[in-house]
Amino acid sequence: MAGIYIHIPFCKAKCRYCDFTSYPGKLGISDAYMACVFKEMKLRAPELRNKRFDTVYFGGGTPSVIDPMSIVGCMNLVRSDYNLADDAEVTIEVNPGTVTAEKISLYKKAGINRFSVGLQSANDRILSDLGRIHTAKDFEVACDLIGDANLNADVMIGLKDQTLKDIDDAVMLASKCGAKHISLYALTPEDGTPIYTDYLNGELPDADEVADQYDHARALLKELGYLRYEVSNFAKKGFQSGHNLNYWRRGEYIGFGVAASSFIGGRRFTNTADLDDYIKCIMTNYYPVVDDGMVEGDDAKFEMVMLALRTSEGLSLAKYKNEFGTDFPVDFFEPLKKNVKFLECKNGRVRIKDKYLYVQNRILTDFLH
Repeated sequence: MAGIYIHIPFCKAKCRYCDFTSYPGKLGISDAYMACVFKEMKLRAPELRNKRFDTVYFGGGTPSVIDPMSIVGCMNLVRSDYNLADDAEVTIEVNPGTVTAEKISLYKKAGINRFSVGLQSANDRILSDLGRIHTAKDFEVACDLIGDANLNADVMIGLKDQTLKDIDDAVMLASKCGAKHISLYALTPEDGTPIYTDYLNGELPDADEVADQYDHARALLKELGYLRYEVSNFAKKGFQSGHNLNYWRRGEYIGFGVAASSFIGGRRFTNTADLDDYIKCIMTNYYPVVDDGMVEGDDAKFEMVMLALRTSEGLSLAKYKNEFGTDFPVDFFEPLKKNVKFLECKNGRVRIKDKYLYVQNRILTDFLH
């Protein structure tokens, strides 16, 4: 299985928590940027012609802020130059404040069959504080326009002055609007973002409070029929994100656009995060790669373990041995011994027990050697 990721770095306004590569106020160059993305896809196509791609993901930024014909053009190019599976999962991230009926119609005609809508909260005061450009009502309208397509909603916890009722309201709104998948993210106050000031001022909930919020939300999601399959992701049966599962299973993917990352043939490489540099490279027929290297030996082993243990299915012992020719319990004897109470092993898989999955980072640290 392999995936295609296309990064659209434009947005109307940068949210106060956002640490992603995005450029508010530069929408005027989006056509020129997309022309470069098309060219990068053309440049890469010959070396990837023998790979079958099962997922496509438009992320950002806000992909829904640009001319929808650019998305249509991208999908036409994917089909003409890449081996895309007939039943491919094709996702686009949309902001409720940038959606129109015309855009949704064009997306669907282009073959997009999964929509990831940023709700974050059902409380308009919290949305405003986050710097979101939409209201809870805008989310409902966006979902109505999307209709019965496969829908994901993003919900955030760990927010300033957020109550358990606020979290319930967000989850219930997402469910009511037909979400088959809900991503539950804890706010990470990154240095350099405006919301980091709130963190320094002690205005955000501490780690224990956020853990309680997570457990509360998880219980409600389970009650509503959303099963956790990765620490931050919950889905109705059969609606897990294929694109994200491919990441966690250490599958291959190619990324196009500024700051996009790729993993092909055991090699990880990342494009420049500088928009001007990206455009200059592509215009002069150079790949815009700034970080490139093979992932081998212990690094590759840890990577597989770290990604797999984020999921409810855990690590396949047979897959590990097939990949590396060694046994996981032998390679990681000491960290396994230290963390035995947090883990369970059955049916040829090792996984973190449900009640400890949210704190998996503390456990995984011991496996890094």
